[in-house]
Amino acid sequence: MVHGPGAIWAIIAGMMQCRSCGASVTQSFVDLGMSPLCESYLPAEKLNHMEPFYPLHVWVCGSCFLVQLEQYVSEGEIFTEYAYFSSFAASWVKHAEDYAVAMIDRLKLGPRSFVVELASNDGYLLQHFVKRGVPCLGIEPAANVAKAAVEKGVETLVKFFDDKLGAGLAAEGKQADLIAGNNVLAQVPDVNSFVAGIHHLLKPGGVATLEFPHLQRLMEQNQFDTIYHEHFSYFSLLAVENIFERNGLSLFDVEELWTHGGSLRIYAGRKDGVRRAPSERLLALRRREEELGFRKLETYRAFEEKVRATKRRLLQLLIGLKDQGKRVVGYGAPGKGNTLLNYCGIRSDLLEFTVDKNPYKQGKFLPGTHVPIHPPEKIAKARPDYILILPWNFKDEILAQLAGAREWGARFIVPIPEPAVVQ
Repeated sequence: MVHGPGAIWAIIAGMMQCRSCGASVTQSFVDLGMSPLCESYLPAEKLNHMEPFYPLHVWVCGSCFLVQLEQYVSEGEIFTEYAYFSSFAASWVKHAEDYAVAMIDRLKLGPRSFVVELASNDGYLLQHFVKRGVPCLGIEPAANVAKAAVEKGVETLVKFFDDKLGAGLAAEGKQADLIAGNNVLAQVPDVNSFVAGIHHLLKPGGVATLEFPHLQRLMEQNQFDTIYHEHFSYFSLLAVENIFERNGLSLFDVEELWTHGGSLRIYAGRKDGVRRAPSERLLALRRREEELGFRKLETYRAFEEKVRATKRRLLQLLIGLKDQGKRVVGYGAPGKGNTLLNYCGIRSDLLEFTVDKNPYKQGKFLPGTHVPIHPPEKIAKARPDYILILPWNFKDEILAQLAGAREWGARFIVPIPEPAVVQ
């Protein structure tokens, strides 16, 4: 018997179980083909070595509506040494400081309080609590970025967080008044163990806040490049509430943020602790997602064609510019950029090089496409005609940094939500 692509997908998906509710997952969301791990930057000596590619095919659960990617590699392979340092984005550090000030005021945190951040990276957030005399602990699995946090005065435990670690810290008397987790929930393959760990670690009257890209924004703004193997799940409010309720936590508030193209910051407390009435913001967002059809599979089926159309338009733009003899380079080497370039098949024939402020990436090559990464000063030396902004979520910050490029008439390309040229 010959199976069509749809039948093959159903066979493959039938082997998947939802990481939230355990149901069989059979509905495709978007297939981005084969791609390498987005943070696996290559030194020159490894350019001729075999490079592993994995399917970048996303599915949606028909029971709890969690959008998710199958796990192909372990957490340890991805996060034990990590190339992303949060502090290289000034606007993100300012966002973290604003959060620290607001939470200290809202929760009346002081010298007798205790704050824990999960996936604390290089101390970009907790440094602001340390400066204000609030005791804190970072939990970060990547030893190389944890070292940078310790140098900022942030005590850091180099481990993956889960149910067992949360219970162990609680048994040692280290329960937290505030637990923060920014852009980590999507990177956890066992979300139930992770959220159960938060329940253990949180004081009965404590508050946990987690930030993650909002699925609604991903779909509306066509942000398919935020999909990569390091992100196992993509959350609506409705899907994330299921996970928290199942593991002893209740959401009581939510904020919609500008970060990463549109994120949610959820507020949760223990169901067996202080009870808090749900805010109007939370109730309104629940209603909106219901009205937008986030509990209907047909809502998710239309996304893939939008993605394919964007791929065609970006390739048409870049090929047209190269045919005109224009020089095109990139700015940034983020994980999202690697998804975009690999899915679209953009290599150094269309993108001469890219630059990045992170010294860890400079002198290396993008995974899959092998586009070289240089320091930012390379742009002024090359004087390109066009600059493709890969970390488009920091577009305004980057345009300000590149103001000097206008002197020689450079123009900028923003690829998402649709390819556009900016003066």
